Amino acid sequence: MTRALLFLLCCLAIVPAHARLSGLGGNLPHAGSQRDLAEIRKSGELRVLVNQSRNSSAEIKGQAIGLEYQRLRAFGQYLNRNARNGRDLRLKIIPKPKDQLVAALQKGEGDLVAPGELLDAHPGLGISASAAIRSDVPLVVVGNRRNRHYKHLQDMSGRSLTLPVGSAVSDALREVNQQLAQHKRPPIVVEWADSSLAVEDVLEMVQAGIYPWTAVELPIAERWQKVMPGLRIERQLVVGEKGDMSWFVRRESPMLRASVDRFLAGYRAPSDQDSAFQRVYRRSYKVRNPIVTRGDRQRLERVRSVLQKHGEKQDLDWLQLAAVAYKESTLNPAARGASGATGLMQITPAAARSVGVGNIQALDNNVLAATRYMARIRREFFSSRQIAEAERMAFVLAAYNMGPQRVQGLRAEARRRGLNSNRWFFQVERVAMEQMGMGVVSYVNAVNKYYLAYDRERFLLEPQKQKLSSSN
Repeated sequence: MTRALLFLLCCLAIVPAHARLSGLGGNLPHAGSQRDLAEIRKSGELRVLVNQSRNSSAEIKGQAIGLEYQRLRAFGQYLNRNARNGRDLRLKIIPKPKDQLVAALQKGEGDLVAPGELLDAHPGLGISASAAIRSDVPLVVVGNRRNRHYKHLQDMSGRSLTLPVGSAVSDALREVNQQLAQHKRPPIVVEWADSSLAVEDVLEMVQAGIYPWTAVELPIAERWQKVMPGLRIERQLVVGEKGDMSWFVRRESPMLRASVDRFLAGYRAPSDQDSAFQRVYRRSYKVRNPIVTRGDRQRLERVRSVLQKHGEKQDLDWLQLAAVAYKESTLNPAARGASGATGLMQITPAAARSVGVGNIQALDNNVLAATRYMARIRREFFSSRQIAEAERMAFVLAAYNMGPQRVQGLRAEARRRGLNSNRWFFQVERVAMEQMGMGVVSYVNAVNKYYLAYDRERFLLEPQKQKLSSSN
């Protein structure tokens, strides 16, 4: 027994710390900071930091939809074909917000960054870029087909571009705005999107007319236009200089960098790589502007008081309830759905009975039952202080759509994989996409976008509060 224990301790002493901790996702600040390809092979795991955008790194029911997922799978196969010890190398995918990728690589939380977008990582940061995956990529303005058409970027003086967090566009705009200032013209303004929105989400909201304009890499705009035909790519409106899309490693990993470059030199994307992308997403990105028409605004006004009353009682934002109602019934109190779902909030009789409410065909009872049910879900399953408020509501919405126990199962699987089980967006939702497809993910995303659309116009949608504030 003693000899076995001593042998085990000796083994642990000689195994590198980064190999023992690989399942923890690199929680130590400098774990693996000197890892090059030889050390990575010994550990059996290549840790890849990916942009959490679905455009870059989505996997749905076993299909690699994200562009970087497809390349990374091929890179893993390439490394394993060239392994000298015959031991397969496993790729560990670590999703991060785009603006955190470089810092995570510097800290040793991963070995390789695959952003799928233009990423500013100059050599002074101790980061080395691979050979270009795609060279001379322009950042172009994207609007929808109803927008005014501009010939020159300077003509957008005084307009705003809504950008996802981490976008390379804001830096590129500086020179344009300096030129506008010299001519005493207003700048092109950057409006940062909510952190729950990736580049594809912002594009969807531009298509819907919720945001007027954005700017993205041309290949990304072209890809998403295939499933969002309402987008209009303004190819003549190029923001800043063209850049290269690359992968990134630390300077201390020259052998890994060399392997990446050799792989990229011979890699050819499958000719049908976007077929699954179009099949899966064509029906998933259909958000509308919930207040663009007079009819939508009138329907919201007719149910505003009941949403405000029950929202206040259950400490739920009435505009969040309005977003659910818009997604569920397009604000129609007489709507009838599947499985007995009824009314404005499309709650089922069983769910209503569980919180002590009957006759859910009546508008007041329908909203009462839905708000009680949401509050109960929040209280019994997602009350932890470790869950941020916006994420808490996302979990409540997922549970409202598919049941709280199933959401808890997704969170457990996320924890097992080293994902953040207290974050729905881009973390637990990844497990949902892989196991169940886009159903619940699209539901939560749509409600979230409707809420953000309403929240942008809160001052106009709450006339009573507006009058009170002006009288004071």
